Amino acid sequence: MSTQVQAGVEPGVFRSLFRAHPAGVTVVCADPGTGPAGFTATSLTSVSLDPPLVSFAIANTSSAWPAVRESASLTVNFLAADQHAVATRFATSGIDRFQGTAWSRLETGEPVLADAPAHLRAVVTDRIEAGDHHIVLALVVDAAAGGDHDPLVYHAGGYCAAAPLD
Repeated sequence: MSTQVQAGVEPGVFRSLFRAHPAGVTVVCADPGTGPAGFTATSLTSVSLDPPLVSFAIANTSSAWPAVRESASLTVNFLAADQHAVATRFATSGIDRFQGTAWSRLETGEPVLADAPAHLRAVVTDRIEAGDHHIVLALVVDAAAGGDHDPLVYHAGGYCAAAPLD
């Protein structure tokens, strides 16, 4: 009797399930010393409060993967509902994603988006190979919350705003 488990969900069905599941939109930025790199991530997850850990997934084929793989620390920039152009820019391959984008460096050197209403700085603790992606686990060492903002959400293949229920 075989104990090997085969994937039983067709890729189209799997994709459809998660297209219907809304996710917050962030931009992860890193610089291992070769220049800034960043990508749009909808996979950010709070893992632990004590210690404060987050995780996100990045495709092995992402142009930002080499920078994330080599960086000891990075930033996660939380986007507001009106920042869908920023999300689109950092999701576009084959361009300089930082050109024309307002950004700076933290005192510790990590790139951070100037217009993001909130960001966190995290030290990478682990990179776990997971299929065609890597899961990055990181310890949050600093955070800046710029007040209330309507978050940018990714749902059904597009960007939208979250609406409170009455």
